[in-house]
Amino acid sequence: MKLHSPAAGATAGEPRLVYAKPDVLADRSTHYCPGCGHGIIHRLLAEVMTELDLPAHTIAVAPVGCSVFAYDYLMVDWVEAPHGRAPAVATGIRRVRPEAFVLTYQGDGDLAAIGTAEIVGAAARGERITAIFVNNGIYGMTGGQMAPTTLIGQRTTSSPTGRDALTMGFPIRITEMLAQLPGVTYAARGTIADASQIGKLKSMIRRACQVQIEGGGFAIVEALSNCPVGWGMTPQQSLEHLKGPVVKEYPLGVIVDRGTPVQSTVDAARSEA
Repeated sequence: MKLHSPAAGATAGEPRLVYAKPDVLADRSTHYCPGCGHGIIHRLLAEVMTELDLPAHTIAVAPVGCSVFAYDYLMVDWVEAPHGRAPAVATGIRRVRPEAFVLTYQGDGDLAAIGTAEIVGAAARGERITAIFVNNGIYGMTGGQMAPTTLIGQRTTSSPTGRDALTMGFPIRITEMLAQLPGVTYAARGTIADASQIGKLKSMIRRACQVQIEGGGFAIVEALSNCPVGWGMTPQQSLEHLKGPVVKEYPLGVIVDRGTPVQSTVDAARSEA
């Protein structure tokens, strides 16, 4: 994103550039479903990465799922991981490239189900990784099955009569679970439901990136998004649903911001031992 103030001495009404497409965002048509929120999140990531001068230093990891297409739109170095294993691959990258900015971009079926062990392990170790967690409450790419984040009563291809808590369990607030671990420096949840919330989500993504730059531990931002096709709704209906039942189940805001870089705390404890 490029924001410019009027040049010194500029006269009233003189044209000025106030907004432009970040160079890191590829100039191509999207192939996401109509109304999908992934494109908005891509844009926010592109803006933050450009503002923080990160593209040239970034190695990102995308796993299987709709999230995998991020490498078509964000022009940084990408590694594709098996389903759920992005945090494990990112840990390996962190080990061999300590100077890099390491990012994972994952969906809810991937991060909160298939890759639960990997995300918990990375968070527990306080890995210097920034995770963007797109929660649309469904397995979007693989057929619209129920995910750990699917709401009670929500119909999916694997819960055609609606999710039942008695037989299928309750939705998992994975970000709150991770936030309890001391290795997590920052955890927050935002949404793309409207323009105001999109701005707040961008601030969360920026903070999560800054945590890594400043030497902090694991940082995660959960982005509540929509899946009009998987939910059987129009795009507008899906946004209203997002602002209502989804946000009610998954409260917005910063869950934890420990501030002090975790690695510095660990180093200090070792030096005192």
